[in-house]
Amino acid sequence: VKVKIPFGNKYLDAIFSVPEKKPTYGVILTHGAGGDMNFPHLVSLAAYLASRGVLCLRFTCKCLNVAYRTKAFKTVVVRSDQILPKLRFMARSMGSRAAASVIHQMSQNDDGDGFIQGLVCLSYPLHQPTLPNKIRDEDLLLIRCPVLFVSGSADKMCEKQLLEDVVSKMKAPKKIHWIDKANHGMAVKGRTTDNVMEEINAQVFSWLRENVQLEHE
Repeated sequence: VKVKIPFGNKYLDAIFSVPEKKPTYGVILTHGAGGDMNFPHLVSLAAYLASRGVLCLRFTCKCLNVAYRTKAFKTVVVRSDQILPKLRFMARSMGSRAAASVIHQMSQNDDGDGFIQGLVCLSYPLHQPTLPNKIRDEDLLLIRCPVLFVSGSADKMCEKQLLEDVVSKMKAPKKIHWIDKANHGMAVKGRTTDNVMEEINAQVFSWLRENVQLEHE
């Protein structure tokens, strides 16, 4: 279902992937610095989750400014408050930086208390390819909701040991799933995109289900 979400004097294009049965929880997905909400990885993930009862909303915001992207993401969250139950964020690359920032900001203001219940970072851009010493971990270290990282072991924007070091410092419940030999775009020599996405989608859904079960215990 295509929708337009008001954002200032503009509108953000968005799409709902609606399950057949009434969903018990939902997710918001967004893209990285390139592409849009129709980025193949997001489309695949939304279809996979919706077929398993998860309501998905993915949206487009093409600005390369992280602060602007964060503001857009927060607007989507606020406007989805009554639609998406038990909200989780799922975002790729730059989008996951914006999502982490939104969670941090809303937790400080109590805006997201009990509403934002998890974050999935696909190919989190922990650093620029040539600047591994400048780590983008400020928001990650301050958020408290469960976080799943899905990253390629050959991602030049997220060196394996550096991410593991950051995750070890996080106070939030966290998990890393490494896609063996995958680069930042999740491409793996000798594997098809569909094959890689099957692994990613299954890991994300399994993590979601584990967290839902924990909430009910």
